[in-house]
Formats: sequence, structure tokens, C-alpha cells
Amino acid sequence: MSGVNEIRSTFLDYFAAAGHTPVPSSSLVPKNDPTLMFTNAGMVQFKNVFTGVERRPYSRATTAQKSVRAGGKHNDLDNVGYTARHLTFFEMLGNFSFGDYFKAEAIELAWNLIIKEFGLQRDKLLVTVYADDEEAAGLWRRIAGFSDEKIIRIGTSDNFWQMGDTGPCGPCSEIFIDRGEAFAGGPPGSPDEDGDRFLEFWNLVFMQYEQIQPGNRQPLPRPSIDTGMGLERMASILQGVPTIYETDLFRSLIDAVAHAVGKAPEPASAASYKVVSDHLRSTAFLVADGVLPSNEGRGYVLRRIMRRAMRHLELLGAREPTMYRLVPTLVREMGQAYPELGRAESLISETLRLEETRFRRTLERGLSILESETRDLSSGQNLSGETAFTLYDTYGFPLDLTQDALKSRGIGVDTAAFDAAMERQRQAARAAWTGSGEAATETVWFGLRERLGATEFLGYETESAEGIAVACLREGAETAALEAGQSGLALFNQTPFYAESGGQVGDTGTLSGPGLKARVTGTEKKLGDLFVHHVTVDEGRLASGQAVELKVDHARRSAIRANHSATHLLHEALRQVLGDHVAQKGSLVSAERLRFDFSHPKPIEEAELRRVEEIANAVLLQNAPVVTKLMAVDEAIESGARALFGEKYGDEVRVVSMGRPVDDEGVEAEGGRLPNFSIELCGGTHAQRTGDIGVISVVGESAVAAGVRRIEALTANAARRHRAEESRTLQSLAGLLKAPVAEVPERLSGLIEDRRRLERELADARRKLAMGGGGSGGGADAPREIAGVKLMARVVEGVEMRDLKSLADEGKTRLGSGIVAIVGVAPDGKAGLVVGVTEDLTGRHDAVALVRAGAEHLGGKGGGGRRDLAQAGGPNGAGGQAALDAIVQALEAAA
Repeated sequence: MSGVNEIRSTFLDYFAAAGHTPVPSSSLVPKNDPTLMFTNAGMVQFKNVFTGVERRPYSRATTAQKSVRAGGKHNDLDNVGYTARHLTFFEMLGNFSFGDYFKAEAIELAWNLIIKEFGLQRDKLLVTVYADDEEAAGLWRRIAGFSDEKIIRIGTSDNFWQMGDTGPCGPCSEIFIDRGEAFAGGPPGSPDEDGDRFLEFWNLVFMQYEQIQPGNRQPLPRPSIDTGMGLERMASILQGVPTIYETDLFRSLIDAVAHAVGKAPEPASAASYKVVSDHLRSTAFLVADGVLPSNEGRGYVLRRIMRRAMRHLELLGAREPTMYRLVPTLVREMGQAYPELGRAESLISETLRLEETRFRRTLERGLSILESETRDLSSGQNLSGETAFTLYDTYGFPLDLTQDALKSRGIGVDTAAFDAAMERQRQAARAAWTGSGEAATETVWFGLRERLGATEFLGYETESAEGIAVACLREGAETAALEAGQSGLALFNQTPFYAESGGQVGDTGTLSGPGLKARVTGTEKKLGDLFVHHVTVDEGRLASGQAVELKVDHARRSAIRANHSATHLLHEALRQVLGDHVAQKGSLVSAERLRFDFSHPKPIEEAELRRVEEIANAVLLQNAPVVTKLMAVDEAIESGARALFGEKYGDEVRVVSMGRPVDDEGVEAEGGRLPNFSIELCGGTHAQRTGDIGVISVVGESAVAAGVRRIEALTANAARRHRAEESRTLQSLAGLLKAPVAEVPERLSGLIEDRRRLERELADARRKLAMGGGGSGGGADAPREIAGVKLMARVVEGVEMRDLKSLADEGKTRLGSGIVAIVGVAPDGKAGLVVGVTEDLTGRHDAVALVRAGAEHLGGKGGGGRRDLAQAGGPNGAGGQAALDAIVQALEAAA
């Protein structure tokens, strides 16, 4: 029992048998401690349990926690490869008690494990305790039988742990093994304690106080235990090897490196093999936990780790991307304990291959320029800061890489001049922004971006996390805090909230902390990577520098994710049904529905729309995983990925793939031209599997602009509710028609045709009635002669306004020669007036002039038409007869 995997499982099984709940390793990106760049100890995920903020269903736990120390205040990066025990990635085995057992049982459990399970020799072991912790010293004497010489008292912070300036704290007890005189160094507390002879492998922390403020500690009501054993160190002890790099896990990784570069390790190159094997683990686990290389924050540290390993591969003779080829070995060695490695294997490999391809181009250009610029420099001289800045700014060659490349020649870099050049660039960028025409209030974001850096987005991996408020704003200006009842804007160092972009709406949710309750009502981006939260404080206050818990509205985010993934499926289905000319022209992805605009020259036929919906749902039902990869933008597009309209892309892009190809009937197709049904460049959040979308229901199709169509759709519960409401409506119609549901369309079609027929018959009857029933009798409305011209003038009701012209034409036909004037009064009291003049009279009388004479009495203005037919209207139907009288007067005046 000495292999790394066996040691890990033995530790966890031992504590599980002792009543501890095995808890999976938390992410390397801390969700509950925004002060940490990476998770660096087993207790990080339990911080809120120790402080009492969070309750768990267990009081004892055990973990194998993946940890990284490469950035921030915990940074071992530069030591890796050159010491026997430093790593950027390591596993911390731990057991924890949350107010359950304390020192006695913690020491007994530890002692039994290392003696009985691991079989360490008692006489090789010794411990340290805090100087005044007599209780721990007495327990070691009783349980382990140690003499006072084996119990070393340390009065420094090395043996007193605290979470911060305030909070839980307590003394420690560290367990060491004496590896013999073959190693240099002295025992802990001695001047030579930094040597490798006495190796510390387990630290027991006794949390028994709470520090209220410096110098003021009070006993905790429920003392707790936090321990940490370095798995790699224990493996080197049990396997009897002098360094962690000679353990079974690292031997496998180093052998893989040797095979990849085609040469076995030699003393001169040993450090490079160690660097690559360690950095491979850091890289793979960070990518698996959602960190991707970038120029800011965690992504920048990851990029430094990657490029340091790649530089050492280049020193070993690798002349093409190599690091990604090592990933299968790592997955084989550690994938069983950490299944996320297997799930993310393709993403890890693609990310490494892309980064190394780009880095090699950068390295080649940079080294060439360095060679030219330093040809005349000798040891002790400095490369100019301007040249170093040009390498950084123009060629992407980082300053630390320049310094590393020149170190072997004893040449430095004028860093003061480099910093000055960097500041000049910032000032120029600020001036360019001020003059860019943006609103004055927007200039505040440039200063914040420069001061605070980019916001770390955690939302691909989690919907809740802790963050530190780094700025608060009200009415366009910074403020120290947002008080209860106030609304404003807030920025945090890291956030799970997605900011509106790419058609996807921003997240909403809550902020909370001691005494604080606030709502996030929206999230937007400024300057590309500042995530701005619209906040309303309900209780307490939100102040700059305050740590808070940020929690995304899970139900809303889930609905948005489903709609976003559905948009991708519909996009490809539209292309498949309508043709390759379909290209996205815009979109809106919200929690309620999705909207997708695309190029297409004509309306979509009902049968086509039905096929689009069927194809998209057929892929949905595959329940295939939605896979994200990081790729070079050109390579992604070459692979068939669709670029989204209006989106700006950098050199690296997220490529979202989902589903297996299907034919036009929705049947899964073999050997499609692409490996996936949908492949798109997209920075949004998505469902984990296509089945999570539930169902896709297209509810609308319309025109947006010339050559641009729009479809609207619902998914999941919204689609289900919509379909259910449609079904209820159909059942109601069937009940009213007293017919089966299947016969409803036919019955409705018949009823509509009957209605149209009846409307036509009614209109004919009304026209006949309006024209005197079709007879030629006399009466008040009978034609009369005015100044030698026959006039048919009447006011009618119940006739559609659009039918007035046909009535005038019919009247002219009846008269043969004469003038027809008809006022139609609508049910709402408005009126229309039509005047018709037979052809033989148009030389003497103008219909337009006559209609204008009558329109005034209807409250209208003017009128229009031709000499033989004109019309007007007005709001005053009561003036109908007066309008006709005015026409009579006009005819008399013209005689």
C-alpha cells in the first residue's frame, strides 16, 4: 500500500470508518472565499462551517482536496522543479471536526493511521506543538509515548493558525519524519530547519479561539479540528524515495514527457521534466474547473503556468505542440479519483494545443528580436525598457519571459523604463476614450477598469460564490456604500452573474452578508470585461471592500440556458430546411422566450416551419451533452463553427457543440459532414445536455426588414404551458362546435364560409334597401330635378363605408343622366359622403367641388377624387341632411 491512489483511498476509508463523511474535493476556484485566487487547503470549502455561517448535515468530514499555490500570497511557482517538495498543484488529505471531537481524538486518529495503517516507524517520528499548548504536549506523551525531546515547542506563527486578522484560530501540531543523515538539515526550530532531513507531512490545527480583534481572543463554544496531510509527501515517505518527483505518479508523468520529447531525463535537464509534469497537473485541473488562459486574474496565472511548462518543453527539444499529448496519461493516473478530468479531457487538450501553438509563434518572434537587440550587450547590462515593452505590447512576449530568456546570459531588463512605457500607453488610451464621443458618464468605467482590472466570471461553473465589492456607484459617480432603500451599481472582484451580451440577457439574483440583503435586478458589461450589477439594497448597506455572497436566480438562469441552447438548434435546423444562405442577424435570449432573426428572402411556409421544429426537437431528444471547447477563432470557423452576428471575437473563442447530425426528417444520420449537429462560437451559458431544454415550440414567424425574418419560440415549462393552453382552447372550441377535435378545422372553415356568404347577402340587401328597395317609386328620397339636373340624394345607415362608392355608381346607372349624393352614417356616429356625376354632366359639375361643399357639415375638411366621383368624411353623422342641402344649394348656385 504505497501507490498514490492507494494512499488516498486508504486515508479516506480510514476516516470514513471512524464516522467521517467523505466530501468530494471542491473546485480550485473558491466559491466561498473571494480573497483567495485558488483553493490552497482542504479547509477552504468548510470556511463558513467553521465560522458558523453555514450548517452541514454532518459534524465530521474527510476529503482529498485538490489545491494550487501559484499566484497571490501563496505562490510556489518559481520553486517548482528546483526543490525536492515544491509543487504548484498538490492534494491535501484532511479530516475535520465541526464542534464534535477535539485534540485528544484528533491526535489518536492521526497516530493510529500513520503507525497501524501506513506502518511508519515510531522512532523516526517527532512532533511540534505551540509553545504554551501543554494539553497537546501531554496528549502526545500519553498517546504516542513520546519523550519531551520528541515534542518540540514552537512559539511562532508556524504553529499557530488563524484564518485572518479576525475569526477562528488556534494552535497547531505538526508531524515530522526524520529521513536520516543522508539528507541535510536540522529538526524544526533549529537554524537548519529548512533542509530536507526532517520532513513535515501532517498538520493538525486545533481551532479553539475566535480572534475578535488583534490582541483579543475568546474561547470558541464548539472547538473544531482541521488537518492537512500532503499526499505527495506521504507517497515519497512510504515509497522510500528522496523527492516527490520519484513517486509512482510522477514517474508515470515524467516517462510520458520523455516519450513525447524522445529523450530520457539527464541531470542537466531533470528540472525541466519536473516542471512539465507538475504544471501539467495544475493546467489540467484548472481548465477542468472552468479557468481558461487570459491576460487577467486567474486566467493569467494559468497562462504563466502553461507557458513556463511549454518553455521547458522547448528546452527539452520539442519543436511542435507537445503538452496536450500528455493529457491521456494524466487522466489515466488521476481520472478515477477526479472524474472531472475525464469529462473535460477534450477541452483540456484543445486548450493546451491552442495555447502552445500560439506560444511557439510568440516565442519564435520574441527570441529573434531579443537576439538582435542584445547582440552587443554583455553580462551585467540591461535591455532597454522600451524594447521590452514593444516585445510585450506588439508581440505578446511577457516581461517575465524576457527576463527568463536573458537570465542565463546575466542580462537584466530596465523595468523602470518598462513601467513608464506601460503608463504612457494607459494615458494615451484614456485620452482616446475621453474623445471617443461616449457619454460623459461612461468615462467613469475606464478609470475603474484601469484601477480594478477585469471581473473574474465564475458563472460557467457555478451559480453562487463569494465576492468582494470593489466599487459602488450612484447616479454615475462612485460612492463609499449603497444604503438601505438605495439603488445603484456595484462591481465585484468575481461574480457568477452573466452580464448581458451576445443576445443573452443579464442574470438577476441576490446579494447577502451579515446584516445585508440586496437584489441584483440586472447585469451588464462595460469595456468588455467589467461586470456591472444593478443593485437595490433592502436591508443593511453594501460598502466597497465588503465580502458578500452572490447568488444567481437559479430558475431564471436555467430557463435562459435552455432558451440559448434551443437558439443554436433552431439556427442549424433553419439552415437544413431553408438552405445555407440562412445566417443569424440578431437574437434575444431571455427567461421567458427566445427570438431569432436570420436572413431569408420570403415568409416561411407552414410545412417548412413544422420541419424546423421537428428537426430541432429530434436533436433535443438525443439528450446529448453540450460541449464547450476553447479554440483559435480561425481554426474554429474552419472546423465548421458558426460565428454569431454582431459578436466581436478575440484570438481565442469558446466553441459550443451539441447534438448528433440528423436528416430532414429528424432521423439520426450517419457520417455527416460535421461531427455535431450544431457548432457555434458563443460566450453564453448553456444547458448541460440537450434534453435539459425540455421541448422547443415555435410560436411565431414574421418579417423584420427586407430579407430578414424572425421566429419566436418557447422551451421547457413555458412551451408546456403554451401547448396546454392551446389544447384547452381547442377542446373548448370542439365543445362549442359539438364536434371531435379532429373535425374542428373543417367545421370552422365551413362556418367561416357561411359567415362570408351571409355577410355578402346582407350587404346586398342593405344596398338595395338604401337605394329604395330596387324599385322606382317616389318618396322623400326619390330623385328630383335641381336646375335642370336630376339629383338622387339620401342619408343611409347600416351600410359599410367602403360600399358607398358602389351605391353611387348604382345610382348613376339608374339615373342615366344626373348626380348622386349619399351620406353613410356609421354606428359610432361618424359619416362618409360620396358624390357621383354622370359622364355627360362632368363638363358642367365637378364632384370634388360638390363633396367639399357637403363635407363642412359633417365636420370634415375638404375631400378628394375625380370630377365624376369624389368622397369625404367627418365625425358628425348628425349633419348628414345638412350636407345634402349644401350640395343642393351648390347646384342651384351653379345654374
